[in-house]
Amino acid sequence: VPTRRRGASSHCRSGGATRRSRARYPAPMLEAHLRDEFDRLGIRQGRILVAVSGGRDSMVLLDLVARCRRDLGLSLVVGHVDHGLRGVASAADRAHVREAAERMGAAFRVRSIAPETGRSVPSSRDRPTLEEAARTLRRAALLDMAGNDDCRWIATAHHAGDQAETLLMRLLRGTGPDGLAGMAPRSADGRWLKPLLRVLPERISAWAEEEGIAWREDESNQDRRFTRNRLRLDWIPGLEATFNPQLLRTLGDLAEAGRQDLEWIEGLVDEAVGERVELGTSGVRFAIGGWDEIPEALARRVVRRVLIEVGLGRHVSRIHLERILAFLRRGRAAGRDKRLELPRGFVLRRRGDGFELSAPED
Repeated sequence: VPTRRRGASSHCRSGGATRRSRARYPAPMLEAHLRDEFDRLGIRQGRILVAVSGGRDSMVLLDLVARCRRDLGLSLVVGHVDHGLRGVASAADRAHVREAAERMGAAFRVRSIAPETGRSVPSSRDRPTLEEAARTLRRAALLDMAGNDDCRWIATAHHAGDQAETLLMRLLRGTGPDGLAGMAPRSADGRWLKPLLRVLPERISAWAEEEGIAWREDESNQDRRFTRNRLRLDWIPGLEATFNPQLLRTLGDLAEAGRQDLEWIEGLVDEAVGERVELGTSGVRFAIGGWDEIPEALARRVVRRVLIEVGLGRHVSRIHLERILAFLRRGRAAGRDKRLELPRGFVLRRRGDGFELSAPED
């Protein structure tokens, strides 16, 4: 468990500051929450990698896992990803996390990534944002560290505030029903854990203050040029004060309900794909008939699933989906010479006793 120290002064530096909380009121029993969550998720007897940036949330998660590890039979590995975007502050973040790992006798692992390299694709439509590129590279780095240390799980410090912000961002930018599905406390493959997902940020702050946990402050989190920061700093507090003081809980409940509904829907999509689609190495074949017998929403999801599988997920709009469905619903009435051209040179055509989706020839 990290050494508890009081009275250290906060100090600011360009790009970051080390912060240490001071107790002002009793903290909720987050340790009990984490134990209950790990019990519910079946996390016992194994190696766990805790992703630690050095910020408040991840330092609290590290503290909580360290307290529970022996009782749960967990071997702790601390993983830090250096994005190299904040100059000397990045080096200070790394040193802070390393020191915390050494104090608690945990293995420390670090990987450096360069998010800009993840954006080097010719097409602007294919090019991810800097945030998307960083997320992809960070995920790969954590998986690599976990694999090298035979860690069964990777835990991140996402909390109820993150869940609410993500949901609101999707709503403001435009989303369909799937966008209401929130993050899960455990990924479908069982590898990724978010044990604080139902915890309000003020509870995390209270624990940090009560336990005197030091963390690194990323000053970009206060930059209102970023939409997510404006949400967290201005809009959510305003909505809580004006409309609903329990806004984070309300949005969290909505996200969880959406996630459970999506799990059920995806099961129906799996069944429909198995009945009507053949995914092969040479292309995709759709059944010749039956497309007008299933609900519109389900048929659209089946087609979208296939397009994602072949790499067209970012390129196909609702109009494309409607055109594809209209083509498939023609069934045997579609002439054998008919074809539907799609983005990136893909073609859907009637071929034999079915429809074939093929990639462009090199």
